[in-house]
Amino acid sequence: MEINADFTQRVLVHSDELEWQPSPMPGVDRRMLDRIGGEVARATSIVRYAPGQSFSAHTHGGGEEFIVLEGVFQDEHGDYPAGTYVRNPPTTSHTPGSDPGCVIFVKLWQFDPEDRNQFRKDMSAELSEACAGQRTALLHEDSRETVRIWDLAPGAELEISEPGGLEALVLVGGMTESGDSLRKGSWLRLPEGEALSARAEESGARVWIKTGHLRHITVPE
Repeated sequence: MEINADFTQRVLVHSDELEWQPSPMPGVDRRMLDRIGGEVARATSIVRYAPGQSFSAHTHGGGEEFIVLEGVFQDEHGDYPAGTYVRNPPTTSHTPGSDPGCVIFVKLWQFDPEDRNQFRKDMSAELSEACAGQRTALLHEDSRETVRIWDLAPGAELEISEPGGLEALVLVGGMTESGDSLRKGSWLRLPEGEALSARAEESGARVWIKTGHLRHITVPE
């Protein structure tokens, strides 16, 4: 299966317009944003756990990175409320689920195979002032990628031209970019060499942004 698999192209997806697709586990559905592969895939998705549902125990062969968007995600290591950012690198394992139900944004098989840096963060607790109208938090950085969230006041502008491509998910509020209006749940991917030029709308915006990683496109064998 291939979905938005041409990484030389700009892609914008309003995830709330996609139909929920069933996963192999009853009560766990997903909206696929990009994907290369079958059930074991390099993938970026929005995943919804119905209350009381879980996924079978598994090991992360290619790593797993996720944000809890709604509800509380759970596994044997603890509870992860909305606003939590998690990195589970290759070789880690767990049995994920949610008693109250949850929605997460998740990326699979996109880690350095040697990465062993496992952690969780409350994204809001990491925020600090960047400049007028902007607050930001550095969530993760290594030789391959940089991951941040940005809080933008109404009308604030954000310009990012770092190498290696860019990916953004609007978490709260909305913004405009290249003439397009992005709202909560909108996902944008810009190829290598294309800069982000965004302006927060009247509600302001909170945006998760990853840069640099599109130089490293690997897929499960």
